[in-house]
Formats: sequence, structure tokens, C-alpha cells
Amino acid sequence: MSTLDSSMVNVALPTIMETFDSTLAVTEWIVLIYLLTITVMLLFWGDMSRYLGQGTIYGRGLLLFAAGSLLCSLAPTIHLLIFFRFMQAVGASMMMAMGPALIRSAFPPEQLGHGLGQIGIATSLGLMTGPAVSGVLIRWSHWRAIFWVTVPVGVLVYLLGRRLLATIGRGTDRETGPEVRQRFDRTGAVLWTIAITLTILVTTGITSSCRTVNCASSSLIAGASLVLLLPWAILVRYESRISNPILPLPLFRKRFFAMAMLSGMLSFTVLFFVLILMPFFLTRVTRLTPDRVGYVMMAVPLCVFFVAPLAGRLHDRIGARIVATAGLACCLAAMLLLSRLQADSRPFAIALRLAFLGFGQAMFLAPNSAAALGGVAPEQSGITSSLLATARNMGMLLGTALAGLIFALAFSHLTGGLDVRDFTPGDMDAFLAALHLTFGFGAFLAALGLAASWLRGNNRGWNNGGQGD
Repeated sequence: MSTLDSSMVNVALPTIMETFDSTLAVTEWIVLIYLLTITVMLLFWGDMSRYLGQGTIYGRGLLLFAAGSLLCSLAPTIHLLIFFRFMQAVGASMMMAMGPALIRSAFPPEQLGHGLGQIGIATSLGLMTGPAVSGVLIRWSHWRAIFWVTVPVGVLVYLLGRRLLATIGRGTDRETGPEVRQRFDRTGAVLWTIAITLTILVTTGITSSCRTVNCASSSLIAGASLVLLLPWAILVRYESRISNPILPLPLFRKRFFAMAMLSGMLSFTVLFFVLILMPFFLTRVTRLTPDRVGYVMMAVPLCVFFVAPLAGRLHDRIGARIVATAGLACCLAAMLLLSRLQADSRPFAIALRLAFLGFGQAMFLAPNSAAALGGVAPEQSGITSSLLATARNMGMLLGTALAGLIFALAFSHLTGGLDVRDFTPGDMDAFLAALHLTFGFGAFLAALGLAASWLRGNNRGWNNGGQGD
């Protein structure tokens, strides 16, 4: 349900921009606030699961997500829409933080990769149907209708599953009492929120600053670097000195774990370079109708649907290093192909490139998640699950912010200060040049992710008698 919503909103961004006559910088906050909220809150819910229970958090998140969806459909202004997306994201963070941990409790250790691969089917179904559903609804109804879809589903699943979910994660390992609340790392949670929020605000704010200040000036670069690095340095220093950190730094000292998180974040950064900008390319340059945009964008999740279960089984047989790294190699090749798109590129040719990207993502995701979960002790599965989701959403967040930043700066420079909403057919060459530059940078990030995946090594993992490298 959460991936369905995400893919539908991405396709609807150009239409929402026209409805509210908003700039790209404001419009992308419909996506940014959703991802930012999820990224900030995932570790919080991972920690809270110790005494609230994984199933309880998941169920309440489901209901809150449905309520947020209903409010989004009624938003009269883009600023209220962004606020209601925040509410929706709180519910989504509760579901995402607990999802992999619930799967671990349902599958034996030797089938964990298979189980996560099966969840890849559900994830891809949401991603796959979202663009098509969104395109049809926008063409024949209104963009507000895309938020109606998840409301009845969320309420129905909550009512059917609340008794079952209430019993999950409430066993002997559940901690209760005021001592748990006292141990909760409130200061770390605040520092974590500040660090992530400032990172995104600075990244998105550079676009407007560069229109009035020379981007190459040393003062601007130094100031931005200080604002970005200082809160992260304070966070790491504080978390390393307390006994109950919200960010479990000892886990990151394990090479297999750190590389799984880094490569996972970079893979989703690359994916969202494409998911954010492709709808604008398909509507502005190739002039496709919204429903046809949805059909073309379906190529990514369609591949995930078929390949994810195979990737999970391959992990169970040969491990994550080869399978996941091969997947990122495919993502790198796909980004290089996408960086050569032209105005006369056929929809089928575009879809093939997107399918190749989806194939690479599917080959990477389940093995990478299984390797991280399988390499930690059972009592660390809740926080590991939330960290995996945090890495994914951090990647989505950075992908959205960086893609918007690079593309907007390039397009503005080539057109003498225009925003994407001011695009006319005469700006076609500038649009394509900005797109090629942005996707080229995405290919560079894919190469970094590939290297990180290979450097994970061959950890034996907790489930096979070891505790990782």
C-alpha cells in the first residue's frame, strides 16, 4: 500500500504542479516531506518496538496511513497537501520499520532470503500498479483520486488483522515499565532529526541561493559543508558515548553491515533520480498522456515482480555478495543508457531501459536485506529492520533532493534562470542536457554502490553460526 501510494504520487507531480502553479522546488516537497518524515522516525519506531510490540506498531501505522491518505485527497492548497503527506508518512514509517522484522519472525533462518523475496512481490505490485492506476485516474478523473485508493484498503486490512497483529512482538522479549522510557535516547532522536532535516534543507536550498550567489564561491561551499557536517559529527560523538543509543554504532563496525547499509542507500538514491525526473521527461518532452506515462513507468516494478523471488533464492544458495553486486552493475548500465535519451526516443525503448534498471534493483534488494538481517543476533532484528528501511528511505530522500537540485541548477543555467514550470518546446535542448547531466551523476553514484556491495565480503552471519566480519 505504501509503495502504491509512492509510485502514484511521483507520476502525478507534473499535474499537481500545474494545479497549484507551484515551482519544482515547492512541488518536490510533496515527495520530500514523506521521505524525510519516514527517514527520521524509522529508528524511533525500531526502538519503541521493544515494549509496544512490532505488530501493534504496524497495525496502528496502517490505520494512520489510511487517515492521512483521506486528508491528502481533500487538501485545498499545496502547503496543506504537504502537511497531510507528513501525517501519512508517520503511519508509513510505523509499517516500514516493522515489516522486515515481522518477516523474520515468520520464516526459518535458511529461508530468510526467500521470504524477503516474496515480500519483494508485494512491494513490486504496489510499484507496478501505481503508475498505471495514477495515469488512468488523472486522465479520466482527478489527481485527488490517487489518494482515495489506499483509504478503504488500509481500513479493511486494519480491521481484519488487528487481533493477529496485537499478538506479535509481545512475548518474553518485550520490555515494559518506566525504566524503558528512561533509557530511550531522546537526545539522540533530536540530534538525528536535526542532522537529516538540515541535510535536506541545505541541499534543496542551494538551488535558490545559487541564483543570487556564485555557486563556486568558497564562502558558500564552506558554509554549506559546515552546516551539513557539524550536526552529523555531534550526533556520532554523542551516540558513541552513551549506553543506549538510538543509532547502534557498534553494528556499523561490522563491515558486512556497514556496506549493506551504504550500498542500499545508494541503490535507492539512483532509483529516485529516475522516478522523480522521468515523469517530467515523458510529459514535457515526449508529450505522452498521463496514462501512457504510467504504462511506461510500470517497466521498473514489473521486472522487480518477476526477478525479486529469484534473487532471494539465489541469496540462499550463493550469498549476497555476487548477486547484489551483479544487480548494482545492471543499475549502472541502465543509468548510462538513460543518460543518452533523446527527444525522439520511442516509449518502448525507454521502457526497456527502465526494465533493466528494475532488474538490477530486484537482484540487489532482497539479497542485501537478507545479508544484513541474517548477520545479526535475533534480539537485534527490530533495530536492524528499521535501519534497513532508514537506509532505503535516506536513499530516496537524497535521490529526490539531489536530482531536483542538479536538474534545476542545470536547466536554470542553460535557460537564463527559468524553472521547469516555465518549460516551452524551445527549451528542449536545455531540458535534455540537464537530464543527461543528472542521470550521468546518478551513474556515478551507482558505481559507488557497486563498489560498496563488493567490499561487504563474505560474512557467515549469525544464522550460520557466526556473527559477521
